[in-house]
Amino acid sequence: MHLNYQKPEGITKKKRLGSACHTAFPFNTFIYFFTYSPNTAPSFYKFLFCWFCSHNTALLILDRLIAMARWPVLLLLVVVLLLVSSPAGTVAVRQVPCYFIFGDSLVDNGNNNGMATLAIANYLPYGIDFPGGGPSGRFSNGLTTVDVIDLTTFGFRLQNSINSASLLGFDDFIPAYADASGQALLAGVNFASAAAGIREETGRQLGGRIPFSGQLQNYQQAVEQMVNLLGDEHSAATHLSKCIFTVGMGSNDYLNNYFMPAFYSTGQEFSPEEFADDLVRQYTQQLKTLYDYGARKVALIGLGRIGCSPNELARGSTNGVACIDQIDGAVRLFNAKLVGLVDQFNTLDGAHFTYINAFGIFDDVLRNSSTYGLRVTNRGCCGVGRNNGQITCLPYQAPCTNRHEYLFWDAFHPSEAANIIFARRNYRAQSPADCYPMDISTLARI
Repeated sequence: MHLNYQKPEGITKKKRLGSACHTAFPFNTFIYFFTYSPNTAPSFYKFLFCWFCSHNTALLILDRLIAMARWPVLLLLVVVLLLVSSPAGTVAVRQVPCYFIFGDSLVDNGNNNGMATLAIANYLPYGIDFPGGGPSGRFSNGLTTVDVIDLTTFGFRLQNSINSASLLGFDDFIPAYADASGQALLAGVNFASAAAGIREETGRQLGGRIPFSGQLQNYQQAVEQMVNLLGDEHSAATHLSKCIFTVGMGSNDYLNNYFMPAFYSTGQEFSPEEFADDLVRQYTQQLKTLYDYGARKVALIGLGRIGCSPNELARGSTNGVACIDQIDGAVRLFNAKLVGLVDQFNTLDGAHFTYINAFGIFDDVLRNSSTYGLRVTNRGCCGVGRNNGQITCLPYQAPCTNRHEYLFWDAFHPSEAANIIFARRNYRAQSPADCYPMDISTLARI
């Protein structure tokens, strides 16, 4: 079933309120000013103005209350605003109606939980910092990049890092396909599966997983349900043409296939250039299926510097710090071909494909880690052996306590702190090299 496509009219979005003066709210300082030092409270107005800068109505009320010296009422107002500014009370301004996610363990949020597989993360300490606490199937101590991209706010714990960006503006996490049904499908689904690859056999030594072809089959079934929900194929096509799709595949085709000669023969059958060509050939066919089933705004997430993961450093780095050039060199070949793939798809009717330079972003963060507040870049926060990377994080293993300073959470996957950095640059490019031809924020506005 191919969906009929009608180029949608421009989407009108509400103007976002706010300014550059967003800042975390020091509640203890506030209580001091208004409880123990009432005479100095008026001098606190500038701070309140800055903090309330995204609440224009609140500013008018605040002005009047200060003029009337109604400090108890003002305190009550601030408490109320604190509550409605929390994740539970946030009213999100969505930039797109739906968000669909395809990928591997970097963005899997629970699709592997019910499988017989080693590629699973539904146990502590995974999720130790996840909102609400506890493991969800995410291969992180907390949020993944797509979690950061889809939500409006994450509470005060992350406010300094991402709250001002607002990103795509969803008011809840995009659900895993395993947990989604009915009307929930219309807002988007996460189809990602740990150990998945572009090639069918990739990751088979780990057990169950859903390769990209299987994720596309699940998406096709979801589209059929959406057609029924919306009434016809035309309505479904129009709806899907406004959605954001992110696709990040290929890491496992290298780590759990090409560079794993004990299980796969591809490393002997193909040169790095030939393997990249073969991957892109299959990827092109798969992405065409995605396009045929309604995807129009598609961000292809390139591969990061996977030769710098603690596992690869433990296996092949002489000093435990230098990344594995053989792996990163092969990845560069694949990434370079994705740029041409984007140009190819953008010749199709209504298509807006873009490439996110995950390799370059990772490289910049690695080289300037202290600027981003990351102090440990060659070890996992949780793991066993050299670089905490020979064996990945074990059930109920005690992780490091300074997780916000680690680039990697386990032997393969970035920490939540790193995911926040990557997601922000995926969404809004920090430099022209971060994306081609546009970032996700621009893609959302088309």
